[in-house]
Amino acid sequence: MDRAERWRRDLDAWAIPDEIIAAAPENPWGHLVSRFGRRTDTALAQPAGPTLDRARESMPAANARFPGSVLDVGAGTGAASLPLRPTELIAVDESAAMLAELSQRAAALEVPVRAIEGRWPDVAGDVPVADVAVCAHVVFNVPDLVEFFTALTAHARRRVVVELPERHPTSWLNPLWEHFHGLRRPTTPTADDAAAIARELGYGVNVERHLAPEPRYSSIEEMAASACRRLCLDPARAGEVAQAARDLGVWPPDRTRWVTMWWDVPA
Repeated sequence: MDRAERWRRDLDAWAIPDEIIAAAPENPWGHLVSRFGRRTDTALAQPAGPTLDRARESMPAANARFPGSVLDVGAGTGAASLPLRPTELIAVDESAAMLAELSQRAAALEVPVRAIEGRWPDVAGDVPVADVAVCAHVVFNVPDLVEFFTALTAHARRRVVVELPERHPTSWLNPLWEHFHGLRRPTTPTADDAAAIARELGYGVNVERHLAPEPRYSSIEEMAASACRRLCLDPARAGEVAQAARDLGVWPPDRTRWVTMWWDVPA
């Protein structure tokens, strides 16, 4: 089995059993726009770190007034792109609500933005090429990384920069899944697997590991509410989840380790 097929198989193993999904009070895979917005505001207040630095250094002009264009795939509210203050931002995301938040922040920063709602690479044919393509915290939602990376690279003139956690973003919940559902969750794939797939495509992949700039949650209450949704539990069980998280060592959490990988696009 090749790496790309193994990646797809390993991601499939993260599916939640149908009987648990059927009893879920809300979508366990949903995202809160407010949490994404908080991450973006942190990035705007402190516009540094490996991902932003690797993107910024490849922009075509040193003049801050004309820094070049950026394509942000899975843009969310713009944490990986707005701090770059590009001449043009092309933002692709499946969520209209995320794009609306991004557009509001872009307007306040006077960053021209073209928002494209849809899934990458399904909408790639409607997306122009940019100087730099960035993609943050999307890869673990992508079954076909070969198609995804190929389209991303085809839409960058200079560099592709990808940020992702070292392991699946819900790995921290694994002890709680076993506690509440008796379900053992996977441990693969990893960021190293994603980098290996990109290298097999012929890209000169560079990798830098670093800590997330802020804790995953600001309080145990916020964590417990999120965990209830992810675990398909009634929100009324948040107190029980909080206690289990303490008992199992899930809380307080370690700072998440992230990976930035990047490759230059041949002229």
